[in-house]
Formats: sequence, structure tokens, C-alpha cells
Amino acid sequence: MVNESRRNVLKAIGGAGAFLSLGGVGVASAKRGRGKRRGAGGEGTIVDLAVENGFGVLAAAVTEAGLADTLSGRRQLTVFAPSDAAFNAAGITVDNVDTFDQSFLVDVLTYHVTPGRRYSPSVVNAKSLPTLNGAKISVDGTELNDGQADIVATDLEASNGVVHAIDGVLLP
Repeated sequence: MVNESRRNVLKAIGGAGAFLSLGGVGVASAKRGRGKRRGAGGEGTIVDLAVENGFGVLAAAVTEAGLADTLSGRRQLTVFAPSDAAFNAAGITVDNVDTFDQSFLVDVLTYHVTPGRRYSPSVVNAKSLPTLNGAKISVDGTELNDGQADIVATDLEASNGVVHAIDGVLLP
């Protein structure tokens, strides 16, 4: 059963734009231009958005895993981006990300990425979403994988996709 109150919260967050201030993260609001193809307003890539908006652990992990080119290319992707606090709670920090096995980082990080540009209405109305690592993420409103994470900011646009900030790390 889909949690309707979570859907309503996500729709309100996505419709009004999103500002995130968790653990020092400051994210600009979503851009929506009338008459333009959605996504045409994103300035930098997904990696640029992570670096410029305080997703330091995510940016470091992406670099360490060798995924920077994948997330900076022209392919349209949706990323569920854990906050630094979420990574820290899982034991992953900017200072120790290089101690993790690269294949572990690739598996975890690609589990946070789904193909295509998926805005909040598409996410909240899905029962599950495919990921780049081949597994699926279950969705119940703003809740992902039966409580592993909640979506806390939506529709952050990049030139090559969209980012939704989450408060947990999804484990495949």
C-alpha cells in the first residue's frame, strides 16, 4: 500500500522547489521553465551539482569509484543522493572513502542511480525503480527500500539528469 501522506509531501516539496539544509548541505531550488523541455535549465552535470552543493562524500565516493565520467556524460540519469550525514552514519566519510573496495563503492553508488530523467511525480508514483547496478529500489511515497532512506529534496536539475536528496544510504 502506498503511503498517500508521503506522496502529498513529496508533491509539495517538488512543486515549490527544494532547499536542503542537512549537515551543511545547501541545494538550490528546482528549475522549471515554461515552454521548455524539462531539464533544459540544468547548468552543470550531476557531479558538478554534487560538488557545488555540499554533497562532499558523494562526490568523493564517485571519484574514488571511477564513476565521475558516467555521471558527467550526456546520458540522462536520476540520482538519489545521500547527504553527507547519511554517508557518515553508514561509516563512509570524505576522509575514509579511499579505504573502501572500489567494487563495493561502484555497487552501492550505481544502486542510487536510475536511467532517465525522473522527476518527483514519476518517482512517487512508482512501486519500484530500476538501477544501474541491475537491482530495483522499492518506493512508497518518499520512502525508499522499506525505510532505508527518505527523499528530503526533489527535482534538483543538472544538465544530464535530475537529483533527489535522501537521508540514508541505500544498500543493494
